[in-house]
Amino acid sequence: MRYITFILIVSYIFVSSCKEKQQEAMTKITPPVADKKEVILEKHGDIRVDNYFWLNERDNPEVIDYLERENDYYNKMTAHTEDLKKSLFEEMKSRIKEDDSSVPYKYNGYWYSTKYEKGKDYPIYLRKKDEEGAHHEVLFDCNEMAKGHSYFNLNGINISPDNTLAVFGVDTVSRREYVLQVKNLVTGEVYPLRIENTTGSSTWANDNKTFFYTRKDKQTLRSDKIFKHVFNTQGSGSKDQLVYHEPDETFRAFVYKTKSQKYIVFGSGSTLTTEFSFIDADHPDQQPKVFQPRVRGLEYSISHYKDTFYILTNADGATNFKLMKTSVDNTLKEHWEEVIAHRPEVLLEDIDIFKDYLVISERSEGLNKIMIRPWDKGDAYYIPFDNETYTVFTSTNLEFETDTLRFVYNALTTPASTIDFNMKTKERVVKKEQQVLGGTFDKDNYASERVWILANDGTKIPISLVYRKDMRNNGGNPLLLYGYGSYGATIDPYFSSVRLSLLDRGFIYAIAHIRGGEYLGRQWYEKGKLLEKKNTFTDFINCTEFLIQQGYTTKEHMYAMGGSAGGLLMGAVINLAPELYNGVIAAVPFVDVLTTMLDESIPLTTGEYDEWGDPNKKKYYNYIKSYSPYDNVASKEYPNLLVTTGFHDSQVQYWEPAKWVAKLRSVKKGEQILLFQTNMDAGHGGASGRFEALKEVAQEYAFILDLEGIHQ
Repeated sequence: MRYITFILIVSYIFVSSCKEKQQEAMTKITPPVADKKEVILEKHGDIRVDNYFWLNERDNPEVIDYLERENDYYNKMTAHTEDLKKSLFEEMKSRIKEDDSSVPYKYNGYWYSTKYEKGKDYPIYLRKKDEEGAHHEVLFDCNEMAKGHSYFNLNGINISPDNTLAVFGVDTVSRREYVLQVKNLVTGEVYPLRIENTTGSSTWANDNKTFFYTRKDKQTLRSDKIFKHVFNTQGSGSKDQLVYHEPDETFRAFVYKTKSQKYIVFGSGSTLTTEFSFIDADHPDQQPKVFQPRVRGLEYSISHYKDTFYILTNADGATNFKLMKTSVDNTLKEHWEEVIAHRPEVLLEDIDIFKDYLVISERSEGLNKIMIRPWDKGDAYYIPFDNETYTVFTSTNLEFETDTLRFVYNALTTPASTIDFNMKTKERVVKKEQQVLGGTFDKDNYASERVWILANDGTKIPISLVYRKDMRNNGGNPLLLYGYGSYGATIDPYFSSVRLSLLDRGFIYAIAHIRGGEYLGRQWYEKGKLLEKKNTFTDFINCTEFLIQQGYTTKEHMYAMGGSAGGLLMGAVINLAPELYNGVIAAVPFVDVLTTMLDESIPLTTGEYDEWGDPNKKKYYNYIKSYSPYDNVASKEYPNLLVTTGFHDSQVQYWEPAKWVAKLRSVKKGEQILLFQTNMDAGHGGASGRFEALKEVAQEYAFILDLEGIHQ
């Protein structure tokens, strides 16, 4: 026993010595310094000095030089973790079934599926006439289509009603600007037609020659116009007819066909308000009829069944939404009749309509629930799920005349299962369970729990946690806390095979279900936006403090991570409570909130006034300025920080994190590491290949594992 102790002591001394030498070497690497070029920004009589405003000049060689110097610094500072990154990547990849395929779903006489082949990054889209048949028709092989492109994304495959043509969108830049093309599924020919600057989605009328699509404003990338294209093999998009134009800069337009195939629906929505128009799908030349004119604050969505439209809406104070119905001939709000009343404790999220059943997706106490309601007045019932914290959602259910509902179930410790549920017999058939390869995974080795903490204002905030059952329980476990908390987007407790690389190295992984999402209903979102946005940040800090106080971890082993608006969360949190964290990862972070929200030429800005507030109004200007991470950088010790971005990002422009990092370098105290890495080929979603994306996760994990002294 003493011999083992001696070996451990020697090993510790050796590791400590190596770490000291490594840290000494890293201190000799000089971080890049961005030039200060003072720009005065004035609004409402308030003056801000922005020394790094010039970094938004995308084509400026000095900007490219600075980003490349930051990348070089990142590479040098993390050179000692290259083996760890490679090991993590191979480990994550080894758990994924490379020759994998999705469960086929039926639509209009064909069974559609997606498969991956070993060693390939991109999906292959297939269909066949017989579910059990061996012969597949290859619709699109993205591996072939992606050749010659550093980024590739196929989006919005839309098959004509006669199954002979497919409209599809391709993005090779990663700015979510798709080129629409048409493929003949009989001959395999891709026609010369190229419609640029679209959302990538389209909708066929029932005549097999007319389709509708949405174009974006070239500058702001707002989807503002819906066009009608009548297809012929030699045609172009230059003479397409404008069907709908959304002039309000806070709204975005979209188009779809009802599941019944009866109507083409033209939609437009902002954060708080929606409006729909529709035409008969058999008559694509009709003039759209407005369903219910927009009223600020009125949100609704529509589904069709027989002679009735069903409406999910927040009308008349239904904060968590209710279900209404109305005749197809009388769609104005005054004719709506109640089907499911508003329930303050239940968020009504979605519905699926079948010939004999109405399926309602709900959320109560943070958990997903699925209700089955027969149209014939039979008893409604919930599909039972028994877990403390889980995620379930309805999947692809395009067939109308079926008793089968397909849903996906998973939990923090349970891989995702695709399940076909017979709504008549209540029988479940597991069509597929996610395989975790490598031979070491056993879900019984892991435990999950949900705990509730009290925020500063007395509100109860839930946290979901997962960890190995055999981890050391001495209060010093490393813990990674993830958060988002914006747009009403809910981060549900889901399974991740990638996450096992942290759990198996002793980490606890936690999700803070903070205000700004909809985990506890629509009011949870309302209490985390506009002039109550700071609740999001203080909730996250309170979650952190609880986890430390309750002995899950310590400040020295506490880590946090968030991306996009979750990156804003990270920036705000480390301004408010930097001492709570040893390391923080901010991916594509939205950190220059005030400047961006004042620039209406930037994509997403005007459409998000109802989320953050319009800073052209002084009260919102002052409030945003009080928390905007870039504006509140101060001379203090920040935690070790890894910041990532994509040069072509259209959601959060690269210059936001670039400016933030430059300012942090200029004023921060202490010796904590500050790393900034820009993917010069990618956008908001990062790398496009399934395995290339794993390299980015390995990069993030290697950062915090290195801080923990874990190098294998």
